[in-house]
Amino acid sequence: MSERALRGTRLGATSYETDRGIDLAPRQTVEYACQNGHRFEVPFSVEAEIPQAWECRFCGQEAVLLDGDEPEEKKVKPTRTHWDMLMERRTREELEEVLAERLAVLRSGGMNLAVHPRDTRKSA
Repeated sequence: MSERALRGTRLGATSYETDRGIDLAPRQTVEYACQNGHRFEVPFSVEAEIPQAWECRFCGQEAVLLDGDEPEEKKVKPTRTHWDMLMERRTREELEEVLAERLAVLRSGGMNLAVHPRDTRKSA
């Protein structure tokens, strides 16, 4: 092309390549359906592993593969609480022993339980 042919065109915005003579990868079309009755197709490569669930294009809910198996339920770990983690480190007897020691210190007056300097309430 001569310099005049490119004048006035947006060189970065438009591609001058064509799809002629290019062999695209073999594809397969898979159909999904959601609970709201929406059905749509998604193209995949023939070599791709087809997912059992896909997000619906219309409503965003989970759509299930038609003519496929149900998706496997993911194993959910039970949430570990503070108590669970504490029980991994100590036995109940050890905890009761620590509690008895702390209560003895509190009752003997060994801990300074003075009123906090910012506390504006009057102590009796």
